[in-house]
Amino acid sequence: MRVRDNIDLGRRETNMNLSGKTALVTGGTDGIGRELARALRARGAAVIVHGRDPGRLAAAAADGFETIAADLSAPAGVEALADALADRPLDILVNNAGAGVAFDVSAPIDLEAVDRCIFLNLHAPIRLAARLLPALRARPEAMIVNVTSGLAIAPRAGSPVYCATKAGLRSFSMTLRQQLRGSGVHVLEALPPLVDTAMTASNTRHAKMSAADCAGAIVTAMERGRDEANVGATSWLRRLYSLSPALARRLMLRY
Repeated sequence: MRVRDNIDLGRRETNMNLSGKTALVTGGTDGIGRELARALRARGAAVIVHGRDPGRLAAAAADGFETIAADLSAPAGVEALADALADRPLDILVNNAGAGVAFDVSAPIDLEAVDRCIFLNLHAPIRLAARLLPALRARPEAMIVNVTSGLAIAPRAGSPVYCATKAGLRSFSMTLRQQLRGSGVHVLEALPPLVDTAMTASNTRHAKMSAADCAGAIVTAMERGRDEANVGATSWLRRLYSLSPALARRLMLRY
């Protein structure tokens, strides 16, 4: 299936030529992030890949990417990443790094792990946007891409913390886009469906989109300057939610 058949791109804005742009992709050593880095490079962008696993960072470097190591689940990691980019031109910030965490009321809950997940999924993208906005605003055209999830539209019962963080990032994306309208910095929210990555390896019940196809759809949305990239099955969820929010919520809570 072609990429354009897997994506609802939303309202058209202004096209962006990715060739010659400098992009930072957080969580770019695996899964969707790795494929986003590869797809952006194929479009002619210079891509800086962030990660925290030494082995995966080494593999990205061997693949020809510039890499930066930082743990974005804590404030010091965000500051280290932002400082590493000080005084460098930056055209695109892709806030892709994210993780899930167990939260089941029938078992003990690791609140420290919950806090790290919330920081990584929500605080880190907000902080990076704030720290890197001056560099982005200095460019003729720039973009912030926040990778949320179809679960930001309607949550599932098995992932309450992950869903809450992605819903929060969705609200932040919407309001930041409005604040930056007319500034030259565009905000794209990418909402993947269930994608075949290490994070979803334990889910064997549902069909998964490939990370490469998902990344290709997101990059297409970037080129076309869309507000949202409702990728794959998320486009159907988005339409269902517009018709009946209650029905969409009931279906997804049982997903």
